[in-house]
Order: sequence, then C-alpha cells, then structure tokens
Amino acid sequence: MKVAVVGAGWAGLAAAVAACEQGHAVTVFEASRTLGGRARGLQIRLPDGTPATVDNGQHILIGAYTETLRLMRLVGLDPDATLLRKPLSLPFPDGTGLQTPAYATHWPAPMDAIAAIATARGWNWRERLSLIRASLGWQLKGFACAPVLSVAQLCERMAPRVLHELIEPLCVSALNTPATQASAQVFLRVLKDALFGIRGGSHLLLPRTDLSSLFPTAAAQWIAQQGGQVHIGQRVSQLRWQAPHWLLDGQAFDRVIWATSVSNAALALVEYAQHAPEFIASAVQTWAATTSALRFEAIATVYAWAPGARLTHPMLALRNTPTAPAQFVFDRGQLDGPPGLLAFVVSASDGSREELQTAVLQQARDQLAGLQLPPLQVVQTVVEKQATFACTPALARPPQQIAPGLLAAGDYVQGPYPATLEGAVRSGWSAGCLP
Repeated sequence: MKVAVVGAGWAGLAAAVAACEQGHAVTVFEASRTLGGRARGLQIRLPDGTPATVDNGQHILIGAYTETLRLMRLVGLDPDATLLRKPLSLPFPDGTGLQTPAYATHWPAPMDAIAAIATARGWNWRERLSLIRASLGWQLKGFACAPVLSVAQLCERMAPRVLHELIEPLCVSALNTPATQASAQVFLRVLKDALFGIRGGSHLLLPRTDLSSLFPTAAAQWIAQQGGQVHIGQRVSQLRWQAPHWLLDGQAFDRVIWATSVSNAALALVEYAQHAPEFIASAVQTWAATTSALRFEAIATVYAWAPGARLTHPMLALRNTPTAPAQFVFDRGQLDGPPGLLAFVVSASDGSREELQTAVLQQARDQLAGLQLPPLQVVQTVVEKQATFACTPALARPPQQIAPGLLAAGDYVQGPYPATLEGAVRSGWSAGCLP
C-alpha cells in the first residue's frame, strides 16, 4: 500500500519504519526542518562562544524500553555506543540516596533493585523495608490496582522519606504528573517493567548524543534506503477522503498515519471533519473530542554553564520543593556536551521562565554547594508547555484508529505507557503494522 505518515517525531518515524518493514511504500511529511518532534537536538552557543548541541528537553531511557532499543538496532544504531548504561542509581549530591551496589549490578530482576533499596544510603531499615514490602505486595497483586487510585494513595503507608526521596521523583519523571494526581495503574505498569521485568530493566540509559541523532536521523536514513521518502519542511495543508483513497494535498494514499502533536492533530482533524462524508466526520469528531479533553503538563530544562563545573556522577537527584523546582541535574560534559554544561530538569513545571531560572540557580547554590562548583550562569531554558498529557487516574485516551484508513500515532494514544519515548515508539510501531 501507499502509506503517508504526517509528523517525523519518534512516533511518526517508528510508524514509518514499521510500514517499510511490512513492504509498503512510505512517505513522511514533517513541517519543521528538524527531525524528532518534542525529543530533538537544539543548537546553542555557550557564553565563551563555543557552539554546542543540546536537546529541546533532557530525556532519559531505561533498560525496560525494549521497543525503543529494538528499533534503534533495526535502523543501524548501537545502543551500547549511543547510551551510557548505569545500574539503578539516584544519588543526591551529599552521597545519600539509591545506588545499586557493584556486586548486584548483573543480578536478575528484581534482586538488583532490591539490593539497591536494601543499601540505600541515609535510609534506616524501617524505611527500606517499607519500600521492599510495598514492592513485593504490588508483585503479588500482579501490579494491578483500582483505576481511580492516585500514586499518593497507592503509597500512603510507605515511609515518608521513601515517598519524598524516591516515589515522588520517579512518578513526576515517568508520568510528568505529581503523585497526588498521577495514575497509580500506569505507574505500576512502568515499575513492573523496570523493576520486575527483564534483566537490566531498571538500568538508566543516558544519551551520549543529541536526541535527533539518537534515533530520528538514523531512522529517516534507513527509511530512504528502503525506498521511502522523508520530506522535511513540508507541511500538510489539506486532508480529504476520495474513495477508496485519502488525499494529502491532492496526493492519494491508501493509509494515513497522523503523528503530529496532540493539539495539532485535534485542530487539523476537526477542520477536516467539516468537509468529510458523514460516516467519517462522525468518527473524526468523536476522536477529536476525546483528544481535546486531555490536559497537559510542561517540562522545563534549564541549561547552565561554568568553566570547570563537574558533578560527581553524570546524573544526580535533587531534593524538590516548591522553591527548589528541579528534580534532577545532568552533567552534559560527561555525556555528549562540552565540559561545564549542566542540565536541570523541572518536570510538571509552572511559573514564568525568569522565576524558574532564578529558583534553579538558587537550588544549585544550595544543594550543590558541597561540590564547590564555580558560579553558574544560564545559557538556555527550554520550556515545552505541552510536553506530555497529565497522566491522571482513569484517563480516557483516544484510540489508535480515527476513521477507516486513518490512524493516530503518539505517546498520548491509548496504551499502557505514559508520555515517554517508549510510549511514542510503541504507538508508532503498532500504527505502522497495518492490517
């Protein structure tokens, strides 16, 4: 079949790769000049004039992201070269926190994670046991719970320190939704795959390259090698149904996979429904109504730099409060970036850019004081206002099929995962494996 994919983010490119694997003729349309959507490379310049490539938001993968890793290999990438693999480790700047001991690095799941919990620095045995007891209880119940439960309700009997230093940061980083509002059901699914799934599922995978190079660029090259086409800087302005085909700007296709952002997809398809036959218009309007009801959370990444600045680990956890908004800080100099460049991640971000930058710099001075860093200055602050949907309990997410021959791909589409790279890739691959 002739297949069109609208949008060259991670979901759209995963869909295009899947359709190529099925032997279809694939054409990808991307309105911007950069591949990757909300997970793409970004060019900046440091205060000393040095050019650098960062990302429009700092991302992290885990070993349980099996589909993402599989697709990376399929398009010719070596995850062992492009990702820094570290056993589960969430240390704070003062040395406390969760760190997998060296002897447990290669233990099977969940023993490696249990070893990290049992040896967590700064926790007493009662706090450690509260997490182990809860984790084993979740496993016995098959990682299932009532759909209406929030993460905070799920963990209400857990020791307060464990809740504040581990559960809440994990929840807000995985679901980008505060624990009091986040879906316990989705959170348990992520924990199941990460802690109780495959060997190494809990490992942290830190990109050694910018996000466009991590998958999208290689995927586009692979698609071209299979005879497909990837058009960048080409926006689709018109969608029409002319039986038995879909027309994109007058070009006929047997299937269309819409893989743009949530807001773009809803607006474009509502506009199309005004000119569609009744049987298609009704289906499109129903899908768009579900999509438009989603709420969004922002993610901010504050890039700060100072000559000689270096962390004790490539990634450190930070203590998050209303006045100290960042949950994690990454040392890009230990990954792919220039020395001295740090990336502070603020999930579920709110407030103005200026307030955010001021708060993050103060947080750095307070919590990284023991590292004796030189004074940092902000280089770039990236705020993705619609970075993810708010992953709340019993959330209704739109289905993959919009109308006959018209499908959606994206991390917001119905599926077991929250708005992550793995969620986007799984949605794309499913849409590209056409019936």
